[in-house]
Amino acid sequence: MRKFLTALIVIPLGLILVVFAVANRHIVTVSFDPFVSDDPSFSVTMPLFLLLILAAALGVLAGGCAVWFGQRHWRRAARRNDADARAARGELADLRAQAAAVKSEPQRLPVPSGVGLYGPVGRDKQRATL
Repeated sequence: MRKFLTALIVIPLGLILVVFAVANRHIVTVSFDPFVSDDPSFSVTMPLFLLLILAAALGVLAGGCAVWFGQRHWRRAARRNDADARAARGELADLRAQAAAVKSEPQRLPVPSGVGLYGPVGRDKQRATL
């Protein structure tokens, strides 16, 4: 199902990208020199579709970096919580091992003579004679 959904999205997106590239084949010059417009010292000549695709890719990369840096607090908290959980699991395993080693027959107190579970022998809860 996942491959089908991926193909359902990637194939039309690829077709749109190819149509866009064919429609925008014009050559443009991109200049990074704001002071000299006639003969810029640093300029790049490339097809328009390549410029637009590179700008979109750069935007996606910048957005991904911004989100990644913005979520560093949550990643740090997740690492800390994971370490705490591992330590707690280790302590629990140690306590269970200690409890298993100490576990023995529970000690019972002797029953006083002449007194049953509910009081004197021969009487029920309401102290009626049996």
